[in-house]
Formats: sequence, structure tokens, C-alpha cells
Amino acid sequence: MKSKEKILQDLAKAVIDMEEDKARNTSCEAIDFGIEAYEAINGGLVKGMKVVGDLYERQEYFIPEVLLCSDALTAGLEVLQPHLPVDGNKAAEKVVIGVVQGDTHDIGKNLVKIMLEASGFEVYDLGRNVPLQDFAEKALEVGSRIIGMSTLMTTTMDGMRTVIDDLKKRGIRDEFLVIIGGGPISPAFAKEIGADLYAPDANSAARKLKELLEVRACA
Repeated sequence: MKSKEKILQDLAKAVIDMEEDKARNTSCEAIDFGIEAYEAINGGLVKGMKVVGDLYERQEYFIPEVLLCSDALTAGLEVLQPHLPVDGNKAAEKVVIGVVQGDTHDIGKNLVKIMLEASGFEVYDLGRNVPLQDFAEKALEVGSRIIGMSTLMTTTMDGMRTVIDDLKKRGIRDEFLVIIGGGPISPAFAKEIGADLYAPDANSAARKLKELLEVRACA
């Protein structure tokens, strides 16, 4: 019979190895063994996805591999999530993300969503070509204090400034962390428009948000 440690290792490995069936079957094993769903998710699936993020950051994995890993993660989550306590994710930080109006390139944004969810965030995905006013409105609706925006087009970059200006006009800019990223985006541009964070890739987006939230919590 497998030990708890072995089951958690197998969950992580299933994600890293892009094995949906193994992730699903091992998640069932975890439940049968008596491992709490939250521990199986965070000590197994999420742990594996963090390794995937590191591999992606080191350019050992690329977008196709990451997406296959995320399919394995999802397969495991489908088994485990029904076993979570009703309020198991109550304290999760909420994030509203989307690709700004005028741009339909969403692979990068989808990767950010995956990495944020794997890091314990509750993500509200507005999709692509998002009307600029929708970022603030959705954040207010769901009670999020984090807004993430991306674009791959230089012609739509200034939409990010418009969203931040919209928050200022509403008098709520200080209530939100704004993180931006995408091909043409740079740290200088983030500073210029008054964004709180710039992330060059999905893994750093999740890491930087967690680090900044920890810093602010201790302030």
C-alpha cells in the first residue's frame, strides 16, 4: 500500500509528466487513503504545477507542455474539489484578469490564470478583447483587490492606462493592486502608467503577487 507521501509525490509527478489519467486516478487514491482534498491539491497537484512553472521560466517547458500539464491539473482538481469543505477557499485572494480591448491574443493570459489558480488565487477571467470599464466593474462586483491586464499589441497598450485612470476617476485606485504584462510591456511602461507590478511571464506574475501581498500584510 502506498504511503501518503508517495501519493502526494505521484500527484505532483502526474502534473509534471502531463498525465491526465494518472492525475485523475491518483486523486481518487488520495481520497480513498483519507488524505484531505486541500492537502492533496496543495501538497500534490499545486506542488507539481509550481515545478512546471519553474521549467517554463527556465525555457525547458514551453506553452504546449504547460497547457498539457494544466489539463492534468484540471483532471485531478475535478476529482478533489467536490471533497473540499464548503468554505475551504474562503480566504483566497480574488483576481480579475483579462486581455484589454482590441486584442484577442489570450494564450499568455490563460497561462497566468493557470499559475494563479495553482498558487491559491481565485481567478475571475474576463477573457479577451475586454471593454476597459469592465475591469473595475467586475473587481467591484466580486470584491477583488487585484486587477491583471495583458496585451500582445502595441496599439492596445494604452488601454491599460485608461483602466488605471478609470480607477482614479472612481476614487478607488488605492484599493487595488494592478499587475500588467505581455509582449510589448516593460517595467518602464508599468511605472509610467502607474501600475503596481509588471510580470514578464505567468510564473513570475503569481510569485510577485504573493510576495507583494505578504509585504503589505506585514506593513
